[in-house]
Amino acid sequence: MTAQAGGLSMYTRAQSSAGEQDRLVEQYAPLVKRIAYHLLGRLPSSVQVEDLMQAGMIGLLEASRKFDFGKGASFETYAGIRIRGAMLDEVRKGDWAPRSVHRNTRMVSDAMRAVEARLGRDAKDHEIAAELEMSLEEYYTILSDTAGSKLFSFDDLLESGAPADVQGGEEPFSGLQDERFRAALIEAIDSLPERERLLLSLYYDEELNLKEIGAVLGVSESRVSQLHSQCAARLRSKLVSWRND
Repeated sequence: MTAQAGGLSMYTRAQSSAGEQDRLVEQYAPLVKRIAYHLLGRLPSSVQVEDLMQAGMIGLLEASRKFDFGKGASFETYAGIRIRGAMLDEVRKGDWAPRSVHRNTRMVSDAMRAVEARLGRDAKDHEIAAELEMSLEEYYTILSDTAGSKLFSFDDLLESGAPADVQGGEEPFSGLQDERFRAALIEAIDSLPERERLLLSLYYDEELNLKEIGAVLGVSESRVSQLHSQCAARLRSKLVSWRND
């Protein structure tokens, strides 16, 4: 009888837990839709909102299973992070950018680093274009082509530049490496030109879209997109040592 009672108690708790998960998923399903449409405005047109929402629901299910109410955190905050992360993981699976885009991204970063090493200051647009032996218009075209390529959050910003153990998190010292990488990223961001720092803050912290950022900076939406790409290239150039380690 005691064993049966214990088994029944465990079954009841499991049912209760499953019921709580179902309640959370039902209650916060609208959050998935809200995040999906918010992200959609910041992603290439090839990304479908239905795919984001499907991935987001998986993130919400995982959040409902793993959330610890005893820690006093808000479930909505926790779920929002998991939902957004699941959506970005889904986007990462399909790399829509052709090889030429990645090649040009590296080329701009290399040119920027060469100019800044030679002049001892932040490289200006026309100086980078000259280093690349192209017109300013051609340089801006490259920036426009690379806009939005895997730039969704600070964690993703230097995905191609972080060492393998930072990306995968499977190595014994991945936690330490991750903290060092984040510290280096913060330092690199702090050293950016003021307008690029403001752009990052508006885009990632305030989560404004390109049109809204353009209104703040007094430039066109396309120019904001170019600045965003240039900022990413500048950060990659400042953190080149992480790629070479």
